[in-house]
Amino acid sequence: MLRNTALTLSLIALPSLALATPQGWSPLLEPAELAAILEADPSVRVIHVSGDFAAGHIPGAAFSPYEKWRGGPSNPGALLPELEYELEAARVGVDEDTPVVLVHSGADQTDMGTAARVYWTLKSLGVQDLALLNGGFAAWQEAQLPVSTTPTEIAESGFMAEWTDEWYISTSEVAELAASGEARLLDSRPKGFFEGITWSIARPGTVRGAENLEYSDFFEGTRLVSPERAREIAEAKGLIDAPITVSFCNTGHWAALNWFALSELAGIENTRLYAESMAEYSIHGHETDNEPGRIAYLWRSTLRWVEGLF
Repeated sequence: MLRNTALTLSLIALPSLALATPQGWSPLLEPAELAAILEADPSVRVIHVSGDFAAGHIPGAAFSPYEKWRGGPSNPGALLPELEYELEAARVGVDEDTPVVLVHSGADQTDMGTAARVYWTLKSLGVQDLALLNGGFAAWQEAQLPVSTTPTEIAESGFMAEWTDEWYISTSEVAELAASGEARLLDSRPKGFFEGITWSIARPGTVRGAENLEYSDFFEGTRLVSPERAREIAEAKGLIDAPITVSFCNTGHWAALNWFALSELAGIENTRLYAESMAEYSIHGHETDNEPGRIAYLWRSTLRWVEGLF
């Protein structure tokens, strides 16, 4: 898979040669922390996954749009074939031992889900050192750190992915856990989705036995809380000793934020992401909670249609 690219631009990004985790590394980096790491270790790969990359980005960064990491329109949360992920990671110079920082535009809390979902995917593919930039590119700009509009020529890597299901759970497994009650099933969506009052790509309702833990609970403004605060939230919810914790939403986007907060910040072992989430679960006839009756469903659908007109 190793390919050569012409070194024609002024700033050239080389593949990672370092095997050691960079000093000061953590799964959630503040802008000043990332700036210090980049100054000390040029092997770190910064990847923007949302925003207008051409209008401005962290110097030396690569652009890998979120759409490259998502499924089709019927369910954007569906997993792609492993080879597609592997090729995209290699295109932006990522290898299993490349330290990678994922950067979103910083527009809002939901936007950070793009970086969290790509983080989860790369971790599942075998990349060892991963981090999110807290607050995204907007926070980087607010800190008055250097910005570039010059494209960076990225040397492609020879990445050979080794997918693991350690942080993934399938639809059939979720259904089994819902029936047995042996897991903490966390609906990461806003309360209206959980209660079946509103819906989008998925049928209204939630997984049987699930509880609501909104992804926004782990934010202060547009930034994720500290690991210490994430642990406090997990403890308050009684999640510390759960045998298995499952995070889901509509298409695995908001759920990636809860997964990141619980698994990577709070250190809750055996936290899984249900990537396909309710968009797949609801079409397989599994029993759900909070699903409105037919008349209520038709009434709410009509209200949604009317509201859309105005």
